[in-house]
Amino acid sequence: MTNLDKALADITAIRSQIARGAVFRGYGPTTVAATGLFAVIAAWIRAILLPDPAAEVFIYLVLWVVTAAISVILIGIEMVARTRRIHSGLADEMIHAATEQFIPAGIVGALLSVVLFNSAPSSQWMLPGLWQILFGLGLFAACRSLPTSMRAAAVWYLAAGLSNLALTGETNAFSPWAMALPFGIGQFLIAAVLHREAGGDDAEA
Repeated sequence: MTNLDKALADITAIRSQIARGAVFRGYGPTTVAATGLFAVIAAWIRAILLPDPAAEVFIYLVLWVVTAAISVILIGIEMVARTRRIHSGLADEMIHAATEQFIPAGIVGALLSVVLFNSAPSSQWMLPGLWQILFGLGLFAACRSLPTSMRAAAVWYLAAGLSNLALTGETNAFSPWAMALPFGIGQFLIAAVLHREAGGDDAEA
């Protein structure tokens, strides 16, 4: 390695370290709040079009996968734009540092859904609670680069997931409320934290 290569590698390492230690402000509270509304709308669609989700788990999964995908895409688009505006020169490093902390929980959630759907039909009722627990764990991991008060939202998701597993049982696990309340309230809570940390002005955050 030449001196130039070593210097460039050192600069890259320093930039990455700075990004990991800074508070990430790429998430927009309005878009995050909108994803909470998407959860409520998806639950309403489930109640209207899928009266017996336990008998049609695949359609239930598709509904929530599509809802999650739309939410991730919208948050991702805004995240890139906001990060390039707010964090400017460190944008790429900040995006990488913020997303890599949440990705493992997302991958586990996807794989767990596939495994339960294909190999453990009798345990499929646990999916809503497990999704919420994994989301909470992912949020806890991401708290290293988010405002400290974001831990309240992570606790909410963990509590909601555990409550779903403990209280709903097989009969009510696929109730619209089992997803609408945890994700609706949770996303609005995250949005409130982001809004407060931005000083109440999303346009300038």
